[in-house]
Amino acid sequence: MKVNKNRVLQLILSIMLIIGFASCSKKSSSSKGSSRGTGWNVDNKKGTPNKKQEAGPGLVFIEGGTFTMGKVEDDVMHDWNNTPTQQHVQSFFMDETEVTNKMYLEYLDWVKKTFPPTDENYKDIYNGVVPDTLVWRDRLGYNETMTNNYLRHPSYGDYPVVGVNWIQAVEFAKWRTERVNEALLEKNGYAKKNAKTNDVTAEQNFNTELYLNSPTLAYGGNAEIVLPGKYADKKGGKRVTKPGKDGKVIEPTNIYAQRSSGIFLPEYRLPTEAEWEYAAAADVGQREYNIYKGQKKYPWSGSYTRSGKRQSKGDQLANFKQGNGDYGGIAGWSDDGADITDEVKKHPANDFGLYDMAGNVAEWVLDVYRPIIDNEANDFNYFRGNQYTKNKIGKDGKVVVVTKDSIQYTTLSNGKKVATTFPGQIAQVPVDEKETYLRQNFDKSDNIGYRDGDKESTKFFNFADSESDKKGKEERAMYNSPKHNVTIDSLGKMVRKYDKSNKRTTLINDNIRVYKGGSWRDRAYWLNPAQRRYFPQDMATDYIGFRCAMSKVGAKSDKGRKARN
Repeated sequence: MKVNKNRVLQLILSIMLIIGFASCSKKSSSSKGSSRGTGWNVDNKKGTPNKKQEAGPGLVFIEGGTFTMGKVEDDVMHDWNNTPTQQHVQSFFMDETEVTNKMYLEYLDWVKKTFPPTDENYKDIYNGVVPDTLVWRDRLGYNETMTNNYLRHPSYGDYPVVGVNWIQAVEFAKWRTERVNEALLEKNGYAKKNAKTNDVTAEQNFNTELYLNSPTLAYGGNAEIVLPGKYADKKGGKRVTKPGKDGKVIEPTNIYAQRSSGIFLPEYRLPTEAEWEYAAAADVGQREYNIYKGQKKYPWSGSYTRSGKRQSKGDQLANFKQGNGDYGGIAGWSDDGADITDEVKKHPANDFGLYDMAGNVAEWVLDVYRPIIDNEANDFNYFRGNQYTKNKIGKDGKVVVVTKDSIQYTTLSNGKKVATTFPGQIAQVPVDEKETYLRQNFDKSDNIGYRDGDKESTKFFNFADSESDKKGKEERAMYNSPKHNVTIDSLGKMVRKYDKSNKRTTLINDNIRVYKGGSWRDRAYWLNPAQRRYFPQDMATDYIGFRCAMSKVGAKSDKGRKARN
């Protein structure tokens, strides 16, 4: 067969042109360092590299996904509060273990050093963060050893902290956020070396949001601590300017860290109920179960509390109450190795690498308790308890910073005062119509009672907004709980106002929080991740502890599919 050489050459030339155009097109659309929107070279600024979020100290990664939230087996307590619903949880990080006594003591030491109780301005702060060690006492039991030693004796250092109420746990998480971000600021050259461990006064208390909003106000405006950063031209810790070739002064770059710098971590916080249950169930790796039906009973594989592995066959997989009068088995033949709480990491981790998600201590979560999970309203990152705030702005147009004279306290039901704002923080106020007007996603600051317990969701609600309708609406509310009130008068005396009304119908209110997981005091029934109970947020026990979580920014998983060009 005769081949036309000219035809072949034309074909080869055409193919080369097509490849050339394709490569040019690809190169121009993905030029490294230039904006895909404008073509400007905006991505090569020093100090703002593209980076992935690192896990904070003590945290492990929990890849998000879908799961069935709520119990699907027998409900022997007849609570009817865990009807199964399908939910999706975004990826996040969670503490590998519960917060231990050793971790909490670090918090106590910092508070005592920064806000000395001997100072009249701060006398109530330290006492407000100390756990209630009297939770160990029992009318017919001798537990004084734990009362005196459990929190501070080194033998209990790696045991989960207890006696901490929900409010104190939230404040611990806030403190942890500031200390971690402060260390990152120093590590990246934006703060003076060892500033966080030196004698920083209460007025110089570091706050991440204040630094991001007004860096010059951070550390009480101490310019010797706040530095330009490692990417700036600096000498002796001070900002340096120098003339260029044209004689004009060259300003150093990246004077202060910004959110776009990527060095700050999101806040530590309590996990939401959905996050906690998803992480405890750890359906990842348990493919023999139908995760869409939620048939998994415990954080481990199988329907029994004892190990079936050859090396540990018969060992209990969690620390819980075996039966009446049996908290740890017969001496020498201990079932779970503990009579009260146990040292963390003594039992195997679940498939996410989390320890003690069943047993040891139950754990506070972020949610306000309601019997129903309203998946019709939301099935993504479900959470009940949103109270939106914004920075308080002064008459001068600047943010208002909390001082020693404007510290806010909340008085617990037992009369104990707990500080909820500290010097160096930005004062917060509820959002108003400027943020809510004509919005479709939220219309007020406090969303705790949305579609469940607020006036509009009761069967008695009358849309005729009349005076007769308003009258007595408190008595007709869905959650008509007792309203005890405790205040402290000007002389420091406790004033108790006990609600003696005989019209109260429930204990559920907006100050009741969910706690999850079984504890050393609980039977195996409560080890199921779907079980849920509630307790007043300002009260503590010897069987409820907590662990922290942190949201993940960026991709669902760093090992995901390759991006297409």
